[in-house]
Amino acid sequence: MTRRFRWPDERLIKAAQDGDVASLTTVVLESQPHVRKFALSLCASPQDAEDAAQEALIILYRKIGTLRATGALGSWMFRIVRNECLRQVRLLFSRSDEVAAEPEACAEQSAEEAVLRRLEVERIAAAVGALPRDQRQVLIMRDVQGLPGSAVARSLGLSNAAMKSRLHRARAALRHALALTDRAADPSAGGESRA
Repeated sequence: MTRRFRWPDERLIKAAQDGDVASLTTVVLESQPHVRKFALSLCASPQDAEDAAQEALIILYRKIGTLRATGALGSWMFRIVRNECLRQVRLLFSRSDEVAAEPEACAEQSAEEAVLRRLEVERIAAAVGALPRDQRQVLIMRDVQGLPGSAVARSLGLSNAAMKSRLHRARAALRHALALTDRAADPSAGGESRA
């Protein structure tokens, strides 16, 4: 028989918001299974999921007083976990950009170029974060972390052919998502004009 986890009830959340340490501890403990489940479904790897869950629970502990509606704890935690997973993807992309950049090119980069680069990293990270979990995992492991295909396949329990197929679908979906955001940003680039 599987145990169903419930979110903490509103009275307990309200007591935690009012500063009751025992209630706050209980809220964090009762939220943990849900937060972990969110993280596993949203993050690229189990390690990223564990990191995101821990960060989300720390935020819950520190900022429960900012929660406006006690009944919205689940959706608030989902947003925190999602944002943490996206932050990790952005971090991976920015690290891979830093490694690829020439040291003297970084020194000569203008403030405007730095802002544009950061916006592009965020745009790509958001597109990667929107991919289905199975595609996001293989794309990050192979293209961002640079793991060999055989290692990616082995860690995901896939054959090499299945890993390559999933990676191909992920890359195609990412290209499509980025093309859509390009068209949305530049209406003259093939988007329809509305009169």
